[in-house]
Amino acid sequence: MITLIGTGHVFNLSQALLDIFDDKQPDVFCIELDKQRFNALMLKQSDPEKYKEKSKNQPIIYKLLARFQDSMADEYGVQAGQEMLTTIEYAQSHQLPLAFIDMNAQVMFTRMLREMSIWEKIKLMFSGIGGFFVSKKRVEKELDKIEGNFDVYMNEIGEKFPTIKRVLIDERNNFMVQQLKAADEKYEKVIAVVGDGHIPGLTELLNKGEVKFETVRLSQLRNQPVKTGDSSSASFSIEHKEL
Repeated sequence: MITLIGTGHVFNLSQALLDIFDDKQPDVFCIELDKQRFNALMLKQSDPEKYKEKSKNQPIIYKLLARFQDSMADEYGVQAGQEMLTTIEYAQSHQLPLAFIDMNAQVMFTRMLREMSIWEKIKLMFSGIGGFFVSKKRVEKELDKIEGNFDVYMNEIGEKFPTIKRVLIDERNNFMVQQLKAADEKYEKVIAVVGDGHIPGLTELLNKGEVKFETVRLSQLRNQPVKTGDSSSASFSIEHKEL
């Protein structure tokens, strides 16, 4: 049984996730990271200066996205990728395996930029710059719009940025589903923590493959009441070894 959890990289979802983890008692965690991004996320925690130095050679689109996420995460009082850190910390403290189910980001972004048209790159650059001036209120408004009309939103993305939709969403969904199927065959209870935008695509593909699963959406996490009392996962430390 797979539990798909749709998250957002800039929101404070830690306690909601911990409550689900304690309730589900999974055998394995699948996370929307590749090994390289996992190591980068860990390095960012342990040695921020070294992380900045290593990040200089990343593709420009990757840098723009990272800066936008860092900016918005500050608005919500967390650090970008906090939901992934929470999952990693929980898995380590409970001695549970972690599976990296995403494509290699560096390879993926490089190939995407190579395949994009000039016009698509121009539109992306202007939208990326504009993203730095988006307020928290605007993000909340856009989230409500997307959650109510996801298919329309995805169609708009496909029309404006067809290469981005194909590579960053469609191809990754197919790749991640294959990893989820492999985990489902090996473990009884699987929790997959992925960006909420991937949930509809993953759901469709898993249904086609007749794989048993359930979903928890970002809107549910953000509105989930916080449990009171002691938690078995209230605090823990993170351990990082280069993979």
